[in-house]
Amino acid sequence: MKSARLLGAVLTLLAAALGVVVVTPPAVAAVGLPGPFDDSFYTPPSTLPAGKPGDVIRWRPTVPLMNVANADAWQVMYLSTNALGKPNAVTGTVFTPKGVDLGKAPIVGYAVGTQGPAFKCAPSKAIQRGTLYDQPAINDSISSGYAVAVTDYEGYSATTVPTYITGQSMGPAVLDSVRAAQNFSPAKLSKSAKVIVQGYSQGGGGAMWAGEKQPSYAPELNLAGVVAGGVPADLTEVAKGLDGYLGFGFLAFAAVGLDAAYPDLKLDSYLNDTGRQQLGDAKKNACVAELVLNYPFKRISDFTTSNPLNTPVWQARLAQNKLGANPPRVPVFQYHATTDEIVNTPQAETLHKAYCAAGVREQWKTYISEHATGIFAGNADAHQWIVKRFAGDAAPSNC
Repeated sequence: MKSARLLGAVLTLLAAALGVVVVTPPAVAAVGLPGPFDDSFYTPPSTLPAGKPGDVIRWRPTVPLMNVANADAWQVMYLSTNALGKPNAVTGTVFTPKGVDLGKAPIVGYAVGTQGPAFKCAPSKAIQRGTLYDQPAINDSISSGYAVAVTDYEGYSATTVPTYITGQSMGPAVLDSVRAAQNFSPAKLSKSAKVIVQGYSQGGGGAMWAGEKQPSYAPELNLAGVVAGGVPADLTEVAKGLDGYLGFGFLAFAAVGLDAAYPDLKLDSYLNDTGRQQLGDAKKNACVAELVLNYPFKRISDFTTSNPLNTPVWQARLAQNKLGANPPRVPVFQYHATTDEIVNTPQAETLHKAYCAAGVREQWKTYISEHATGIFAGNADAHQWIVKRFAGDAAPSNC
């Protein structure tokens, strides 16, 4: 008994030294206090604490390798909402710039692009490793004096599967990352701060879903705009461009992600032995490089006994995750690569035209680029658009 008390005291002191805080309701006992590189941090409590979306469950400091020097950073776990409208727990990273009045700092909710299905691909892990390709855009905001909240999205832990590309899950995860940053007292951010959501590729979809959901899901956020590049607005159309082509791995990951979000899809019942083996391996080991290198020019028929995308249940879920039904009520900057071989440009332009028809003040811009370099082609313009919106300048439109 004495040794147990001594161990508990040592763990408490160690946790305090590392700055690790675990917030749990009275009915849930804290089991261990994860340190800076302890993966148990990502495992949600067996019973979620009572609270509201955006409430912080636990946090710890982090040291990103690619972060600019003038920022503090923490990993957080926060309450959010899954695609079925039920509470879940999501992890992410909060950055605050040094040398500014944080009570007056605007906040960018940054939705990262595709990282991969394996747990090791979690965005916050990529931030720690210095491999997050979105980091330059994040650093631009930090350098301008903005706080940045970066969601990991739902499902990144040792025992779960990410709900990749599922808009009904991504939108809340992005919005609640901002709420978590505002609720996180060490960040010292204002709940009335101006907010812009930003992202590219999967993150462009995440940002746009946040924009569409904000009026009903997070009306208290002072949302000033949406910046979204390479947006997968219509997953059915995106899938048509990937089946049998270079980016098939992203289509396979999308099927896995939707299946993780919606148990009624029962992806496994459509898979052949090859599909079960290779998708099972991808869940454990694949990040972006593996998605590109291991699955080029594959077809749905290589992995299935019949195509699930053509079934009524899959079509219904895909329709629920098609952007455009609830246009954002704030200005939008939407951009796309002209020769995008992963997220085809026409379906994104269709969304642009739908938003314009609905009265959204939107600027649409294309760059002579393919998908991977499109993020860098649009970074400078995206950042300047953000700077001007936070400054209160009127948003441009070319509808």
